[in-house]
Amino acid sequence: MRAVDGLKLPEEYRTLLRPGETETDFCGNAHHLPRFFYEISSWQEAHEIRLAPHFTLAELMLVDCREARLLVSQFPHYVPCAIVLLAKFLEDFRREVDAPVFISANGGYRSPAHQISGAKSIHAWGTAANIYRVGDTFLSDAKSIEKYRAIAASLGPAVFVRPFGSERVQTDDHLHIDLGFASLTPREWSEAS
Repeated sequence: MRAVDGLKLPEEYRTLLRPGETETDFCGNAHHLPRFFYEISSWQEAHEIRLAPHFTLAELMLVDCREARLLVSQFPHYVPCAIVLLAKFLEDFRREVDAPVFISANGGYRSPAHQISGAKSIHAWGTAANIYRVGDTFLSDAKSIEKYRAIAASLGPAVFVRPFGSERVQTDDHLHIDLGFASLTPREWSEAS
């Protein structure tokens, strides 16, 4: 994979990706959006690149029509270099659960221009994943989400896994794992919504 400095991309990409710009998260903390990206030349390349033994790059960059048109309809695509850390964590999680792990569309990297949550979403850093299924278990109820949430959270202090529920910071149809806001407590997440 070829790493590129986002500040050297053509203007139309810089406008959408906002490399290195400061963004305030839901708690009012300032963070810099990713500046360095991997340049991906085609879907074939994305499917061939294994970030971890069981995860291809394509799985972590699949988005829908709510993504900015330029970023979804033509190549090259750009994904933050941090996506490698996310794949490593997901591989560790897969090993613990001893089953395949399925990432939702829009469940990996989303650009800051994506209409779902924009730059305030941890997905814009390439460090979050939404898992809808583990093995044969669809994560659509409290029991399954809480079971796998506990396993993911046990893998280390550098991860935040949303609890089951209906509040904004909770989830009821997938397991949300992120490596970026791990230091926030559930109360801080609640206050941020």
